[in-house]
Amino acid sequence: MDETGSERNGVEARYEETDGERRLTFAAGGREATVAQNVDGYAMLKVRPGPTGDELERYYGFDMALDHAAELLGVAVADLPVPEPAADMGM
Repeated sequence: MDETGSERNGVEARYEETDGERRLTFAAGGREATVAQNVDGYAMLKVRPGPTGDELERYYGFDMALDHAAELLGVAVADLPVPEPAADMGM
């Protein structure tokens, strides 16, 4: 598993690649939100309440998925740090 992290304005981000997925997990205030995509990088993005949580919604665009993740955490989208390896997520 390859992993990269960053932090901004009290929001932590962790990007990881597993055997089947690319995952960008944000944590703030005791809550988590994960944006996931298959490792091939062409499928829709799934938003979950954590890395292994049940899927809440799917999005084509990374911006929309980030907006949902920020809403789950109760923070502004601008507060979400996106590590460089995750910057190309989305269709």
